[in-house]
Amino acid sequence: MMPNLDSVLMQTYQRPEIARRDIAKALESYKTLTWKHERFVFNDGRFKELVNLQGTIPITYKGNPYNIPICIWLMDTHPHHAPMCYVKPTPDMQIKISMYIDHNGKIYLPYLHDWNPASSDLCGLILVMICAFGEYPPVFSKPRTAEVQPPYPTQPQPHTGFMPMPGTSANYPPYPAMIPHQPVTNMPSSTASSFPLPYSTENTTPYPPYPTPMTTPQTPPNKTNTITEEHIKASLLSAVQDKLMQKLNEYFAQSRAELDILEQTSKELNQGKVKLQELIDKLNKDKADLERNIELLKEREVELEKAISELGEQGDIDVDEAVTTTTPLYKQILNAYAEEAAIEDTIYYMGEALRRGVIDLDVFLKQVRTLSRKQFMLRALMQKCRQKAGLAC
Repeated sequence: MMPNLDSVLMQTYQRPEIARRDIAKALESYKTLTWKHERFVFNDGRFKELVNLQGTIPITYKGNPYNIPICIWLMDTHPHHAPMCYVKPTPDMQIKISMYIDHNGKIYLPYLHDWNPASSDLCGLILVMICAFGEYPPVFSKPRTAEVQPPYPTQPQPHTGFMPMPGTSANYPPYPAMIPHQPVTNMPSSTASSFPLPYSTENTTPYPPYPTPMTTPQTPPNKTNTITEEHIKASLLSAVQDKLMQKLNEYFAQSRAELDILEQTSKELNQGKVKLQELIDKLNKDKADLERNIELLKEREVELEKAISELGEQGDIDVDEAVTTTTPLYKQILNAYAEEAAIEDTIYYMGEALRRGVIDLDVFLKQVRTLSRKQFMLRALMQKCRQKAGLAC
């Protein structure tokens, strides 16, 4: 019974959530791929149980569709380290060495070399493979007379010296320099035009045969060892191919850098938008509060103008008549307060009289003692009345 992907990733991988999301997105986009949990043996004899994606990816070469068999191994530190990718040819296929593929079938791409954990993923990697293999197919049909090689091993060996382990910061090795393809002039005519059936899976529509290596038209061997027009043409084609590939890589790197800058700018703009929106919301709230206070002040102003107008129409007001109480308790508080205030004024003026020598000290002390005792009793009475009336003391 095949184990569950989540349980496999939880046991082996450092970031299982990110790895599962990346794998699920790739499997959803490319239905011809499946995942497996197998042992990967490094070239120093060590091994690890890793998850890989196997199957085919569709490409178009010279207007014809093909299925390219690949295998993508995810390191247990994914996405901090780039995956290890291989082409897995069938027995009737042969690896075509190029700037993207070595003789072991290992895939080298600028996308892998510049792998960025924050922005790189499996879908982007597969898309770059499709574009690159559309220009340089990684496999071609074996000649019928050629000896059949054993199938590609299920445990491919990584590039010498590249063994990223958890916690290391090793970068993906740069892809090798392109090996120009020499024109085939001595191939027998029976093999130059023969194409074995392409790689296919069950319930798939047959595709045209895989392309053969780039060759020039068959010409009889030149016994004089002179350079012919066909040789010059092949050399020019190879030079143009190298130049175009270099320009393509430069354009891809430049576009990627510009895209990273645009993504960073977009992120900063979105953050600024959020901050501006928060400021706008706060200003709108302050504006609403201010408008509400203005309306309240206008209402109070109207009430004050109305009260002033009414008071002006009433004429002179007797202070004693204006200050009235509604209950006997309130009247008692008012009288006690007025009497206590009068005693306070009396004590003040007696102090002034003592200072000027109008009265002597014995009279001052005697009167102040009497007035102070009465003032104390009045204050106690006011406090008791206020408690009885339920007023603040």
